[in-house]
Amino acid sequence: MSRQVRDAYVVAATRTPIGRAPKGVLRHMRPDDLLVHALRGALAQAPSLDPAAIEDAIVGCAIPEAEQGLNVARMGVLLAGLPDTVAGVTVNRFCASGLTAVAMAADRIRVGEADVMIAAGTESMSMVPMMGNRPSLNPAAFAADENVGIAYGMGLTAEKVAQQWKVSREAQDAFAYESHRRAVAAQQAGEFADEISPIDVVQKFPNLASGEIEVMTRTVTLDEGPRADTSAEALARLRPVFASPRTPGGKSTGMGSVTAGNSSQTSDGAGALILVSEDALKRFGLTPLARFVSFAVRGVPPEIMGIGPKEAIPVALERAGIKQQDLGWIELNEAFAAQSLAVIQDLGLDPAVVNPLGGAIALGHPLGATGAIRSATVVHGLRRRKAKYGMVTMCVGTGMGAAGIFERV
Repeated sequence: MSRQVRDAYVVAATRTPIGRAPKGVLRHMRPDDLLVHALRGALAQAPSLDPAAIEDAIVGCAIPEAEQGLNVARMGVLLAGLPDTVAGVTVNRFCASGLTAVAMAADRIRVGEADVMIAAGTESMSMVPMMGNRPSLNPAAFAADENVGIAYGMGLTAEKVAQQWKVSREAQDAFAYESHRRAVAAQQAGEFADEISPIDVVQKFPNLASGEIEVMTRTVTLDEGPRADTSAEALARLRPVFASPRTPGGKSTGMGSVTAGNSSQTSDGAGALILVSEDALKRFGLTPLARFVSFAVRGVPPEIMGIGPKEAIPVALERAGIKQQDLGWIELNEAFAAQSLAVIQDLGLDPAVVNPLGGAIALGHPLGATGAIRSATVVHGLRRRKAKYGMVTMCVGTGMGAAGIFERV
């Protein structure tokens, strides 16, 4: 299974910087504009490619409504100035939407239905909140105990995993601190330069003295989330926010272990990759960055959704025909420190190769875009460190796990 009917190669991979939601630097940028920026950035990495050869753009989005509704994929394609012949489709697998887009694009190439595909993801959690503007769960989710996990908030699922896998508060905070430490060190070393397409943010301010509107443009080159000033002590002082029973007076009793500090940040951002067949490599004189090797998804009980990667990773490895120790780089999305540690613990993953540049606790997690964003991280990271295989994996709301494997070529 490590060789498909045809191989699918990544020839471009980029992303926007990630902004904090809802008050960060990208809060006023529409998600379709973020997508446009990522698409243009990817095309700039493959200047010899004829855009008219692109068959389709598959774009992940976790809450595809409002500013990121109306098939945001097609909107992005058109606004980016791509030919009208380039189609677009939006896919939703919550946190694995962007990675699913990459896998679907690769599959179209591998079965011979396309030679050039775009895979991307976009999400503005500043403009479209978690669960959307008008969440409406099916009442049947509350009618039977076996279904109520569907309605759990993500934080409660993290608490369940922490309890079941015996992940302590201290371990979670230490993991979160290390995520920030690695992210800050990576920024200072310029590790993200290959994957980030800097973006200009235009801000307008009223000048009360003149009555005119002043315009200021700021170029954003780095993710906004990493905190150089965080510390183990500061993280330890944060109160649990998801499983924290309150006294009659309304004060927290301090129960639970999942805090804002050891959870992923809500974020805004987009990422995009271009995948091609071997024929397209030769026709357009393109240089491959990586080969997309395998993909797997698996379901788990919704109330412990964070353990999902534990089930998907072995399947993706088997399909790739490699062993866990062959992985030189693992992007394990840090939805929560609790679930990340449980997955690492159960599978025996090497902490040294898991999130070497930090993870979502520090870098942010723009839901449907994260899979595409972290794929860009792996593709460029493998080349810089001359590692052969890398993986992107994440847990998924309602109880799923996804994993995709790349090979440096």
